[in-house]
Amino acid sequence: MAEKQITNKNTKLVIAISSRALFNLDESHQIYKDQGVEAYAKHQQENEDVVLNPGVGFTLVKKLLALNSEKTPIDVILLSRNSADTGLRIFNSIEHYDLNISRAAFTRGESTHPFVGAFEADLFLSSNYHDVQKALESGFAAASIVESKSDNVHPSQLRIAFDGDAVIFSDESERIFQEQGLEAFEENEKQSANIELKAGPFKSFLASLQKIQSTFPEENNPIRTALVTARSAPSHKRVIHTMRQWGIRIDEAFFLGGLEKGVFLREFGADIFFDDQHQHCRSASQYVSTGHVPTGLKNQ
Repeated sequence: MAEKQITNKNTKLVIAISSRALFNLDESHQIYKDQGVEAYAKHQQENEDVVLNPGVGFTLVKKLLALNSEKTPIDVILLSRNSADTGLRIFNSIEHYDLNISRAAFTRGESTHPFVGAFEADLFLSSNYHDVQKALESGFAAASIVESKSDNVHPSQLRIAFDGDAVIFSDESERIFQEQGLEAFEENEKQSANIELKAGPFKSFLASLQKIQSTFPEENNPIRTALVTARSAPSHKRVIHTMRQWGIRIDEAFFLGGLEKGVFLREFGADIFFDDQHQHCRSASQYVSTGHVPTGLKNQ
């Protein structure tokens, strides 16, 4: 998978999000599945003035937009498979919550992933697994939202947590673990402790996020990041070396040696957590909003 080429956008951060990732559209989507597109369109039109409840990505978007300024430009793009007509309810809800989202693409049932690149997005969040996979194949950071009922987030600070292998880093080491076992994995990481890991799909997003983060003082910074990985000592050394080589700072790191990640994410208070493995996403989504990154060996 090719890493996305970062164009000269200065420090601008661009997030593309689907309507079902931004708002809770479960009721409408069920009507669409059970009764078809006409019934869905009728329902949306009849409920245009009924405000939608926040979805999995809502808090992330709200906190990001609160940081938007000339010094730290942040743009949120709505990418929706709705038509412009049925999407009016979505924009009415955006206005209700006073979200500064002015750019959108409504594709009327067609795939939205081609527009991730057109808008030069650093991150794409969607409920459509196919669109997310296609965006990842094109080299963009993308995640499929996982249903979560948790609202356990930090009251003001934006907090984002990442898995390591197959998310920030490539799945080169994960492949050794899956194909040859833990002993072979640990031996490889020990021998390669000073060899930089290859970039994963979320490296460029993390780098863009840090550009925004670095415009604020380190103390009481409005953005905080965390690495939450199943790795343990001594395989942590290669991770630390790689981050140094990349010049990317991560605020907190949890090397859990196979422990369940959810409780640690709860204590961190993540607005969203990104992981490539379904089992970790299920655990995490009990405590925090979660995005599944369907890439790497475990998703083939």
